[in-house]
Amino acid sequence: MARGEGSDPYEVAHTIALNALVTRAKSRGELLAHLKTRGIELEVAQATIFRLQEAGLVNDEEFAKAWAQSRHSHKKISKRIIAGELRQKGVLQSAIDEALSEIDEVSEYRSAFDLAFKKLNTMSRLEPDVQVRRIQSLLQRKGFGFGIISQVLKELDLLSI
Repeated sequence: MARGEGSDPYEVAHTIALNALVTRAKSRGELLAHLKTRGIELEVAQATIFRLQEAGLVNDEEFAKAWAQSRHSHKKISKRIIAGELRQKGVLQSAIDEALSEIDEVSEYRSAFDLAFKKLNTMSRLEPDVQVRRIQSLLQRKGFGFGIISQVLKELDLLSI
């Protein structure tokens, strides 16, 4: 569609938004920011997003759940980091809380343990204190808290009880 003088701004915005949604689902905030960077006026962008929500193409609650599950299971990222990512994407706190409630403590611990175990297998020639330091750093970067990190290290027999 040409963006000439006679183009309907609502149709232009709708086309831009649909093209943005082709690659992956996006939150309201992400879509609004994308439309603004493409030169769409705020009123037109909001109306377009509302239209897409009505059609079921934009749903922050479903987006947050899918994002949280994907990041937790594939990237082994903690709930704290996922919450920050969702906030950056403009998702409301209530949707974030609901999405993160589906990730329980056991699952979070299991992700941290799996990540640490995989890392430990690559460091067999290193001194134990270096192994501990590297695993701690990895788990901290992934957003896991001290309690989970120390529990994982104890289970891997890297910390004396």
